[in-house]
Amino acid sequence: MTMTQDIQVGVIGLGAMGAGMAGSLRRAGYAPRVCDVRHDAALAFAKDGGTACANPAELAQDCDVVISVVVNAAQTEAVLFGEHGAAAAMKPGALFVMCSTVDPNWSAQLEQRLEAMGLLYLDAPISGGAAKAASGQMTMMTAGSNAAYAKAGGVLDAMAAKVYKLGNRAGNGSKVKIINQLLAGVHIAAAAEAMALGLREGVNADDLYEVITHSAGNSWMFENRMAHVLSGEYTPLSAVDIFVKDLGLVLDTARATKFPLPLSATAHQMFMQASTAGFGREDDAAVIKIFPGITLPPKANT
Repeated sequence: MTMTQDIQVGVIGLGAMGAGMAGSLRRAGYAPRVCDVRHDAALAFAKDGGTACANPAELAQDCDVVISVVVNAAQTEAVLFGEHGAAAAMKPGALFVMCSTVDPNWSAQLEQRLEAMGLLYLDAPISGGAAKAASGQMTMMTAGSNAAYAKAGGVLDAMAAKVYKLGNRAGNGSKVKIINQLLAGVHIAAAAEAMALGLREGVNADDLYEVITHSAGNSWMFENRMAHVLSGEYTPLSAVDIFVKDLGLVLDTARATKFPLPLSATAHQMFMQASTAGFGREDDAAVIKIFPGITLPPKANT
């Protein structure tokens, strides 16, 4: 069995998910190289083990596996092919693991572009939130060649409780992820609508939350996101604008084959409305702020 110290792994992007993933790798015995546009975040991580790198190229030059945990395809392009990009610096046969939520067709094309450079690729979007990323309990939806999985070794299992293998070419991982995001976005929008109606009708918000979370109408998103509403805490772990993007990807995918998605379209408009109203960078639970005539709980004292 390959020892962790024999595989050099790097993580690009130390946001809500990436920082937890890098920490999980460190606990598993890896010494991750890390970088972020906020170099102080990389330096802070490396104080407890690992190496802070100034840019993706510096990180990639010594890595067998490079994991990218940035927001979207545009940022992934910059990580790989921008100034000080990782792709040109990676060793032949090294593996690039793409964890963003992106257009599945773009992911499939990226696999081909990297193959032409002698590099391996895994289409590997992630789910579970910051807490599960930090505890190594998140889910990975992956697709790629047998060679890519072999190169990854134990890296994926060090970060995730569930690693689903969905195909031997890139694309299916991203397809499953955007379907997950369809449900997540619709559930958040529905949860916000339900809580808003309760507030408008004068129901005590805490009572409503308690009853729903112990009844058939509950969902993981209601339980998680409406807790943010009750506390008045809209500091983003996942922002409104993330669902503007992700539900947009869902609708673009369906539109290509003229497949109707009425609930997704409505939820997307709700997040668009919230973003236009100035809440785009707030927690996605802030979609509740589009409803008129309700008084939201104030921010709890901490």
